[in-house]
Amino acid sequence: MRDSLVQKLSRPNAATWVGAGKVAEAAELAQELDVDFIIADNDLSPAQERNIEKITEKTVIDRSQLIMDIFAQRAQTPQARLQVELAQLRYSLPRLKRMWTHLSRYEGGIGMRGPGEKQLETDKRLIGRRIQKMVRDLKHIERRNQVAIENRSEEFVVALAGYTNAGKSTLLNTLTRSDELVEDKLFATLDTRVRRWILNENRHVLLTDTVGFIKDLPHHLVASFEATLTETRRADIILHVVDASSPQAEQHIRTVNTVLQNLKCGDKLTWMVLNKWDALTSEEIPEANNLANIGPDYGSRAAAPSNIKVIEPAQAFQVSAANGTGLEVLSEAILDHLQAGDEPMSLVVPHSRGDVVAYLRKNASLEELDYQVDGVHISCSISPARGARLKHIFPEGFTKDDD
Repeated sequence: MRDSLVQKLSRPNAATWVGAGKVAEAAELAQELDVDFIIADNDLSPAQERNIEKITEKTVIDRSQLIMDIFAQRAQTPQARLQVELAQLRYSLPRLKRMWTHLSRYEGGIGMRGPGEKQLETDKRLIGRRIQKMVRDLKHIERRNQVAIENRSEEFVVALAGYTNAGKSTLLNTLTRSDELVEDKLFATLDTRVRRWILNENRHVLLTDTVGFIKDLPHHLVASFEATLTETRRADIILHVVDASSPQAEQHIRTVNTVLQNLKCGDKLTWMVLNKWDALTSEEIPEANNLANIGPDYGSRAAAPSNIKVIEPAQAFQVSAANGTGLEVLSEAILDHLQAGDEPMSLVVPHSRGDVVAYLRKNASLEELDYQVDGVHISCSISPARGARLKHIFPEGFTKDDD
């Protein structure tokens, strides 16, 4: 039995999105199946929602509302809850004329109705105030988060990006030996998570995991989650995680590439991580190996920015976050990339500066460490950021010629 209807039109019907005949067909199917509501896989205008509901006599939910409802169920932290509610309120404003009876929870004694003021105007004013307060609260949270970001400014950051439910949180847990929430659900992660990924005894990076992407992500959510998504912009490397076993893997890749371009991350070094490789059959592997060559999808050539950079084929890694297959190769590649940018350094550290020796043991690749009468002779290679930190804590070890 059918549970969905599809219609291809050159342009949406202004009154009912799809044709009137298709709406009537949907009404018959809804009655036959005795459903509680109808979901439209597109954004509907308030008038379209109202017209379809009148014909079908069923509650209509469009794509944006469904995604925001899922987000609301997944939000755990105060920041995520604020972001989701802010998106919902921005979405509801143009729909107040048909929704105002459900918005009494926002009144709560805030403000007073003026003489002759209509209920709709009151609700708009109350929601507008609520939005302003939430924006202020989110900016306050973002300022606190900015302190944490500045504290790790010298760290090398690797960001996990990908379509929702691609396995990013499982990958984070396996690589960092943490126990973050992992669920086989859409948008199980809505908050930025930052964990230390130890590559060897003296090198590590920070690995971040944030909200998963989805095709046609509602602009209300994009705006509300702007601060969370900017974590991807700050990364030194982006790991684009793909569920290689998904039949929609190609479309998912195009969607994520498009979002990354829109986030101005198109020029960042991006490596593709083809996850769930163990779930592929031998016949599926050759096609999966070609996934790294897929570029962004703007829906149409006209929709693509005129100055867009062509995405080059990404370096790809075949892994399984669940059983660890391929993760050692990925870790070694990250380590090689870090070490390729290291700077050679030789210096003599006084015996009294054990803190400097400890810093180098922890943050540099030591080639020679020789305790002599005049001090500790050290030859090493160190990242530019950690080298700059060393010059700050041990300026007497460097001459002007060294700077």
